[in-house]
Amino acid sequence: MSLKITAEDLQTLKNFIVPLDTQERRKAYREGDFPRAELCKDVDKRYRWDLLHLSRIKIGDGVGVQGNVNLYSYMDDSHIDSALRSFIKPLKSVS
Repeated sequence: MSLKITAEDLQTLKNFIVPLDTQERRKAYREGDFPRAELCKDVDKRYRWDLLHLSRIKIGDGVGVQGNVNLYSYMDDSHIDSALRSFIKPLKSVS
């Protein structure tokens, strides 16, 4: 599957997010130890997006809102989630 995100923007996301993807944080999410866990239907997706928000990366649209990456100028949330999935492994994965 090819991603819609540019290589440069993907690398920027990785630079902000990968350091936050720790074994301790992964364990907490696997065990349901995060805010409002009881309402979560997809813990892997929740984990990816929580990491994105925790990174404090600014995502802009390139027009009215400038960011570290202007993903919304050419992507929507489903494309962003695909990009996140490309480097944030599922919580249950072994490695």
